Amino acid sequence: MSDVLTPVLSDNWDMPRAWTLESYESTGGYEGLKKALGQTPESVIELVKDSGLRGRGGAGFPTGMKWGFIPQDNPKPKYLVVNADESEPGTCKDIPLMMASPHTLVEGVAISSYAIRANTAFIYVRGEVLHVIRRLQRAVQEAYLAGHLGKDIHGSGYDLDVVVHAGAGAYICGEETALLDSLEGRRGQPRLRPPFPAVAGLYAAPTVINNVESIASVPCIVRNGAGWFSSMGTEKSKGMTLYSLSGHVKRPGQYEAPLGITLRQLLDLSGGMREGAELKFWTPGGSSTPILTAEHLDVPLDYEGVSGAGSMLGTKALQVFDQTTSVVRCVLRWTEFYKHESCGKCTPCREGTWWLVQVLQRLERGAGQEGDIEVLLDMCDNILGRAFCALGDGATSPITSAVQYFREEFEAGMHTPASELFPYQASTVFGAEVSA
Repeated sequence: MSDVLTPVLSDNWDMPRAWTLESYESTGGYEGLKKALGQTPESVIELVKDSGLRGRGGAGFPTGMKWGFIPQDNPKPKYLVVNADESEPGTCKDIPLMMASPHTLVEGVAISSYAIRANTAFIYVRGEVLHVIRRLQRAVQEAYLAGHLGKDIHGSGYDLDVVVHAGAGAYICGEETALLDSLEGRRGQPRLRPPFPAVAGLYAAPTVINNVESIASVPCIVRNGAGWFSSMGTEKSKGMTLYSLSGHVKRPGQYEAPLGITLRQLLDLSGGMREGAELKFWTPGGSSTPILTAEHLDVPLDYEGVSGAGSMLGTKALQVFDQTTSVVRCVLRWTEFYKHESCGKCTPCREGTWWLVQVLQRLERGAGQEGDIEVLLDMCDNILGRAFCALGDGATSPITSAVQYFREEFEAGMHTPASELFPYQASTVFGAEVSA
């Protein structure tokens, strides 16, 4: 099964001092930037469009098309903002990439900024990952010293300044317009759209916001061509991507493979479930996506395949849970997180997530009341599509899907604590073998 893997972004992660400019350039680093500077910005955008690269932050919107929305006749400055505020529970792909090979991102930022004619770019990093921030700052400094950033880059006449900005640890700032407000020094809360960021984004100027993995994928496309990139993946979901595999598996970690691989194949690559474990449920794209079960093991992990199964590919955070796990407890913990991280701007999310937690806590304690399940679903229905941003929608997804697949566990919450049905020490990933 090892030939299924396609290490591109992760190809240099095991090299000595892979994070340094010297190591990165030894494998062809910044050759893509030099090649791009020899082309027109329009041709770079067309190249990315032809490759079929789609946003790797969750929405899956075509990256080249997003770049094309920037109105070049607007006299205001153009900005590129990289969303590196990775905080979706279960997601761990952008931070390892920036830690192991920050120059991959920096080169991608330079090429992408050139394509949209931006002279200033921001990398918005989650504030808690100080080690990553320092590594990125050093990579940017090295790029300036080598002439890959700054004035008249490689004699092309193109100027670019890159700023590494540390956020304050708010999940909501992963929402692109809340991120923009945070960058401008305001409280991170989502904006009403329209106007969209492409027209009035950072400082009310045209702005492109892309995920780390999306931007980091650009240099290899420029170096190897659109055909090379689109030869991987599926018909509508092109290229390779990083899957974050965690939970009750023998070898959790990052697995870079073409879009369209299945969880069954990834489990084979990871050594399978831990000893004595059977797959019970899993998330295809982090905790804000509807959960799936063992019957979905062979669903292609691309945008269309996962959507057809009733969920979303999201950030490709594959959290795998075995038979020792209480679905009620798991969903409660996720909902507590969303309650805590709600920015409070809109009533459905601010009030709805609080009440969802109250009902779920009762069910987890075995003190559920008659009609609690119906109340849960009714509250989810009142939040879905009515919140200001996607946080509210994401908070409902694991609840409604969990009730769909495991309603009997919620019904058991009317009389039996989840701790008795599923002793918590048995589900810990640090425990010994699972008892039969």
